[in-house]
Amino acid sequence: MADAFLQLTNPGSALLADLPVLPFVEFSRQALSAIHERGGRVSAFFAIPQANNFRLILVLALDAEGNLLLSACDVEREYPSLTPECTQFHWFEREIAEQYGIKPLGHPWLKPIRFNHSEEGEERAPGVTEYFAMQGEAAHEVAVGPVHAGVIEPGHFRFQCLGEDVFSLEISLGYQHRGIEKMLQGGPDNKSIHLLETASGDSSCASAGAFCQLLETLTPGGLISDRDQALRVVAWELERIANHAGDLGALAGDVAFRPTAGYCGRIRGDFLNMTAALCGNRFGRGLIVPGGMGYEVDLAICNKLLPWLKKTANELDSALDLLFDAPSVLDRFENTGTVSSESASQAGLVGVAARASALAQDVRSKHPYGWYCQHKIPMPLAKSGDVLARAWVRRQELAASVQIVQELLENLPLPGKKPVPYRLAGERIVVSLVEAWRGELCHVALTDASGKFSSYKIVDPSFHNWFGLALSLRGEQISHFPLCNKSFNLSYCGHDL
Repeated sequence: MADAFLQLTNPGSALLADLPVLPFVEFSRQALSAIHERGGRVSAFFAIPQANNFRLILVLALDAEGNLLLSACDVEREYPSLTPECTQFHWFEREIAEQYGIKPLGHPWLKPIRFNHSEEGEERAPGVTEYFAMQGEAAHEVAVGPVHAGVIEPGHFRFQCLGEDVFSLEISLGYQHRGIEKMLQGGPDNKSIHLLETASGDSSCASAGAFCQLLETLTPGGLISDRDQALRVVAWELERIANHAGDLGALAGDVAFRPTAGYCGRIRGDFLNMTAALCGNRFGRGLIVPGGMGYEVDLAICNKLLPWLKKTANELDSALDLLFDAPSVLDRFENTGTVSSESASQAGLVGVAARASALAQDVRSKHPYGWYCQHKIPMPLAKSGDVLARAWVRRQELAASVQIVQELLENLPLPGKKPVPYRLAGERIVVSLVEAWRGELCHVALTDASGKFSSYKIVDPSFHNWFGLALSLRGEQISHFPLCNKSFNLSYCGHDL
């Protein structure tokens, strides 16, 4: 039997009437077949309440083919869990269960990922749940957070240990939940892009870009100029550079290698200030807007940024040479927090975490958008899947991103036509993917007859990768947790939304 998927390319939209709504048995069969036989990944899986039931909508990314496959099915209060056949579903099914009380029967570990509900339906605070426990005289438990030392978002980590060795790590989030997806319903309006820019503050440009692509895809004639496409890439790659530089400095700090830690703290600030030179905000707020860019970048700004970029990139390279040449650092990084390629694939990891485990996955290359459609982006891959691999991938991406920004600032296209005001087509479904600095960021929207959002779903890369952090701690010493945690550096608020 031929599979009945709606096929799109990124970004892409179609009439809601064209979305196949299948019986669950057929929905499950074709989804698992596309994953196991065609290499599909679960980019989004979410529920929409209807009059008498719920509609489950699935978005699969076929990296090898460069396509997105969409399908749906209707369920009532339960359905057979897909997780036993494909681990990638487990976090999505837990989210659906806690949001709507829909039970995936046979799910191996149906716990809340943000909130818990009592049998009476009362919503409990994040972290109030039953945790896995180990028995035995040598077993002990360590609880960390949600309040942490230093400047860090709240999250609770529960370790089950035998001596110093971690047997399992459970991660409880939800402390940063703001209801952003719900607030986007009925939009777009003047506050929509500001909500998206604050979904995960260190990814403001990526979030704004995904949102704007979505609006432009739904707008007839919603094309933007080559110049604005290039400037968006400058914003996205500067965001990547600043965060990768900061992460490598923080990794140096976690192993008490002060030279690189000190240099990178200052250098990250320089790259953030380059973004501020474009729009007045270090995180790029207001820089990317529907139809193009919120600020014009003239020759004077380019002439200011280019020597600044070259000087700072050289300083960063010197600081990273110190880090990667230090035997004491390599001793701590190597074989620490390893996630195998098989485990990374099964868990559906994305971004740096995936590429450090030899998974060739980058939206810019596999599902290109805008400027990336005509330009090949290097994709550094490591095999070891440890802290060193995640650090090495970041360093390689830094070099590539610096070169991209430099070339674009030296060769910006001429200004184009003014953008078409966005006016969204009605009764459609649209998917927009971008490669944020952590990995794949997926936005999915459904519009009603008037072109307003009836539903909006965001899948931050951290939603895929938090379980990867838990996997990296298995069998590790508990003292390695800060290093493993920083090597992923995931977003709490991006997960909680």
